[in-house]
Order: sequence, then structure tokens, then C-alpha cells
Amino acid sequence: MPEYLFRFLAFVGGAFLIISTVLAAVRSFILPRNESVLINNVAFTGVRYIFNLMASWQNTYARRDRLMALYAPIGLVTLPIVWLALVSFGYILIFWALGEEDIIQCYRLSSSALLTLGAENAESVWISAFSYSEAGLGLLLITLLISYLPTMYQAFSRRELVVARLELRAGADRSACDLIMWLNRTGSLTDDGIQWERWEEWFVEIEETHTSLPILSFFRSPQPGRSWVMAASIILDAAAVILSSVDQARDPQIELTFKAGCVAINRVFRFFHVSAQSEPSSLVDTDHTVEDPTQADFFKVYDQLVKNGVGVKPDRQEAWNHYRELRSRYAEAIEYMAKLTMAPEMKSISGR
Repeated sequence: MPEYLFRFLAFVGGAFLIISTVLAAVRSFILPRNESVLINNVAFTGVRYIFNLMASWQNTYARRDRLMALYAPIGLVTLPIVWLALVSFGYILIFWALGEEDIIQCYRLSSSALLTLGAENAESVWISAFSYSEAGLGLLLITLLISYLPTMYQAFSRRELVVARLELRAGADRSACDLIMWLNRTGSLTDDGIQWERWEEWFVEIEETHTSLPILSFFRSPQPGRSWVMAASIILDAAAVILSSVDQARDPQIELTFKAGCVAINRVFRFFHVSAQSEPSSLVDTDHTVEDPTQADFFKVYDQLVKNGVGVKPDRQEAWNHYRELRSRYAEAIEYMAKLTMAPEMKSISGR
């Protein structure tokens, strides 16, 4: 094959690599849609393999949690390194295609341009022009990530504010039963939709931020016993128990919150599940188990409602069947996300 054809293919391949990397950065942080970006997936999966291996050596959840708290930040720092490395390699191919014979010199030109303001010792005006474009792209990629860090941490703070407030209401054990009892004591169970409206807004924001900025799902709560997945499970379980068991007039706000929660958790679940379908066990903590509530757990909550003077539907078997149907709308997504994020062990609705 003639040499000029090799150089042409090298130029095309380098340009393709550069354009793909820049588009990956744009799709990651600027495009307001839930895009699965191959370059990012490979980078995060590689880092996760290492963290999964190190986590398997830890014999307590507290140690695993402390270790996994570093996964999302390190994965985020790794992302621009991968982007810059791919851009640098793409320009190495272009410099060679444009006539620079020494591949080591191509590497030096690319590295110099990427980390400074362009190469001054280029062999031709075309190589010099491309080196300045590389300098601009390198600066752009780094600036892009840095500029979006405040947005990410603002979304993280808003998420964790609700998680912390939920712990105050659901108690240290953080069960759906405890949350329902608190709602009953404060009047929010039957005639106050303020709490449910706030949780609806929280679910809507989770759906938007955790699919457009998926790394947010792996940022762990400041306290090791908290988790946004656990919080979502408690709110949805509480709503399912109320809708299935409490004898009251139809409450549109609770229904809206439950629907928003099911939509949010399932869309986040589908985003990650589709991205990891080729190797679903590569990211998921297979040792983590999430037990479905049993009929005995449900009846325990049902009896607790009766004991606290809450009007319940007379047929508790029918209520149990209705609860199971409601729970089936989000159970698979909750279980998958709990394993994916290595959430704390989640108690049953009765708090056992």
C-alpha cells in the first residue's frame, strides 16, 4: 500500500478520534439529555473495576463505604485525562500524516501543544496550525469540566438536603413504617400535601440530573448510613402503603409523588442497565441483597396503623395485594440501583 494512503488514513483516523472526543465532552456536560457516551462509560467502568476489587478486600460496610466515596470524584478526575490522551493521540496521527517523519517528534509536538499554547518548532505551517487548534481544544476540555463542577455539586447538595430531612422524619432506622407514623402525628398523612409536593419535586430533579449527569448517582452521602436510593425506596414504600391501606379520600398529591418516583427511579435504572447490558455484573455489587417485604412485614405495618388510630381499609389481604402491585412498579429499579451504588442495607417497610 502506498505511503500517502497510510498518511491519509492516519489523518482521517486522528480527526475522527478528536471529533469523537470533543462530541463526548459536549454530550456529557452541555447537551441537556440523557446520553450514554461510550468513551465516558469505558473510563468509568475501568475505574470501577479497580474500586470493586479493592472493595472486595474490605470486611465491613463502613470500610467499603469509605473507599467507594472516592470512586465518583476519582472517576470524574479521570475523565479529562482520558479525553486529553485521546485528543493527543489523534493529533500525533495528524502530525505524522502532514509530513512529520519522526513519531517521537510527533509525540513531543502533540504533548507540547496540548499543555501549552501550541508548538513553535513545527516543520510546516499546517502542523503549526493544527498544534494551535490542539492547544485550544485542550483548554476547552479542561474548562468544560471545571465549569460544570459547581452545577453538579449544587444538584448533589439539593439531593442530600432531602435525604437528611427524611432521616429526621423516618428515624434512625429509616423505615417506611416510621415515616408513616411521623406523617400521621403531624397530619401530613391525610390532609397536608406539602411534604409530598417537596418529594415530588425531588424525584423530578433526580430524574433530570441523574441521567444527564449520571456520575451524580455514585456520589455518596456525607453520612455512611444515608443513601439517595434508600430515601427513594422509603418514600415510595410509604406512598404504596398509604395508597393501598389507608381508608381516606383520594389524595392526588400522594399519587403524583408516587408516579414521579416510579418514573424517576425507573428512568435512572434503564439508563444504567442499558449502558451495562453487555457486562451487567461489572459494576453491580452482586453481594448486596435487597429483600422484598413479606406479607408478615406488611401486616405488621397494617396493625401499627390500626393501633395509632389511622383509618384503614377493612380487607387487609386485598390491601396487601394492592401494595404488592404498586411495589412491582419500582422494586426492580430500586434493587438494581442499590446494588449499583452499594447503598446501605435497606430495612423492610416494618423496620426489621
